[in-house]
Formats: sequence, structure tokens, C-alpha cells
Amino acid sequence: MTVAAAPLFEARAVHLWRGDKHLLRGVSFTLRAGELLQIIGPNGVGKSTLLRAVCRLLPMEEGELFWSGESLRQDAPEFASQLAYLAHSNALKADLTAIENLRFELALRRDLSNEQAVGALSLLGIAHCAQLPVRVLSAGQRRRLSLARVLLCEAAMWILDEPTTNLDSAGIQLIEQLMSQHLARGGAILTAAHHKLLPDDARARTLELQS
Repeated sequence: MTVAAAPLFEARAVHLWRGDKHLLRGVSFTLRAGELLQIIGPNGVGKSTLLRAVCRLLPMEEGELFWSGESLRQDAPEFASQLAYLAHSNALKADLTAIENLRFELALRRDLSNEQAVGALSLLGIAHCAQLPVRVLSAGQRRRLSLARVLLCEAAMWILDEPTTNLDSAGIQLIEQLMSQHLARGGAILTAAHHKLLPDDARARTLELQS
């Protein structure tokens, strides 16, 4: 009998209120290396809130998070270094070029050469935007730039909130290809998206939040 690998990440009984609304009610899940977990549910049910809580951007009223079996109650630099978060908004600086945005965002993580930055932009199909200010990019190009930032983090765990926002069918197909490659390398992905990603992939699971 094969013993299942220990979870890379685990959430136990997460409770979180927004104002007087009990938004997350005892949410628990595990995520192993090579797995995709997609959070589903109607608008307003707390999908984005759960992702932000996992990133430790929102405090939980109850519950506990674990990375490689270690509690994240205290400072967790190892977890932070292995996490790449893509929010629903792109959080880009409009007057900086695409490459300047990548360098700015990654400055605390790693040194980034022009070749590495352009390589990531090429993977996302926007190498021609490298020296353009973000304010002139289309919504789809901005989303691809934000996804290039995720790639360059070289993190084990991706947390993606609506990653296909403003992408056409070719862009969605490309993102799914990059996600599949990340899983094949032993990475893990937690995402929320209206469009179900990698729907026929055995490595993909869903967690439905109830209102």
C-alpha cells in the first residue's frame, strides 16, 4: 500500500468574520505538492477572503495554518519565501515599464537580470511590452505581466485569485499550460476562479464554500 505524501500546506477550522458577517465557517483543507485546489462558490461567499487569509494578509478569528507540518502562528519566513500571490487586482505601477515593475516587485526576493525578466515576459507572450509603461498596456497584457511576476518568484506554492481575468481563450490556455508545468515540477496551486481550470486533470480538486 502506498502512503500518501504529507501535506505541503494545511488549513484547519478557519473562521473569519467581515464586519458582522461570519464569512468563513470552519474551513479546512490540505494541499500536497503537485496538486491544484480550486475554491468555488457564489460571489460573496468568501473565496478571495480565504486566499488572503492563507497568505496571512487577513487575521483569522479561529483556526490554524501549517506549512510542511509547522504551524504558522508565529513569523514564518520560510513560508513567505515559498509563496507567490496573485490578487484579483494586478497591483502594478502605471508609470513604470513592464521590466521595472518586475524588478520592483522582486527586489526583496532575488536579483533579476534583463534576460530573466524578458524570458518570463516571452513565456507570457508579451516580450514586446518589456520597455513600455504599464499605463499603455491592455487589461490582458497587465494580467499577463502579473502572472510573469508569479513565475519569477520561483515559489513552491502559487495562490491565484481569478488568474484568467481579462484573458482571451488563448491566454487561458497558456495559463493552464504554465499551471500544469508548475504542478509537474512538484509545485502546489490554490486558486479561485469562475472559469474552472484544468478541469480534466487528475491533480485538480475543488473545495466549495457555502453561503
